[in-house]
Amino acid sequence: MHSKELLKKDLFGEVWRITEGDATAILRDTGPARWWLAWLARGLLRREVRALNALRGVANIPQLLRNDRSTLVRSYLPGVPMFEGRPDDAIFFADAARLLRRVHRAGVAHNDLAKEPNVLLCDDGTPSFVDFQLATYSRKRGRLFRAAAREDIRHLLKHKRTYRPDLLTTRERSILDTPSLPSRAWMTLFKPAYIFVTRRLFGWSDREGAADRGREI
Repeated sequence: MHSKELLKKDLFGEVWRITEGDATAILRDTGPARWWLAWLARGLLRREVRALNALRGVANIPQLLRNDRSTLVRSYLPGVPMFEGRPDDAIFFADAARLLRRVHRAGVAHNDLAKEPNVLLCDDGTPSFVDFQLATYSRKRGRLFRAAAREDIRHLLKHKRTYRPDLLTTRERSILDTPSLPSRAWMTLFKPAYIFVTRRLFGWSDREGAADRGREI
């Protein structure tokens, strides 16, 4: 390892951009996590490892390079968060929908695409998804998986509505207007508590890290 640049530090650990020879990669380290959250940090790391293993070889998805109990190293995809790049090309959103279908066919639901920093505008203009800590993997892709996948689609359509609402089809508007039953239950029963914990106690937001990330992590 020749150099390290700290990109993010929170209660769950640290994220570094590292350079090894001529290659750049991303290191997620749960070792520095607060002792009372270490078990959760490692659990989220395992979820990301499982998802990235299922998505091995998929273009525009970070590739898992190595991992152990408390760390993972994945490939670096140069780009900017969507809210910074503000994509307005119809091809970007068509490619993002195509990429999401590929992720779902692999049995992975991202579960966190509502956060704009998790959708990147890569340097070549293509979309990428990052941060699979909350992702679920299902080999059989049963009912619960399909509900989660539909929410992924709906969240991606929300971003499309933000940047290019004129591109939304009638069917896409219908999907936006009809969240799934688990989503409605989440919004009504659990999201207020989630917002309190993440924003008041952890200091997160939907654009977490926007001020200090800059480039892709």
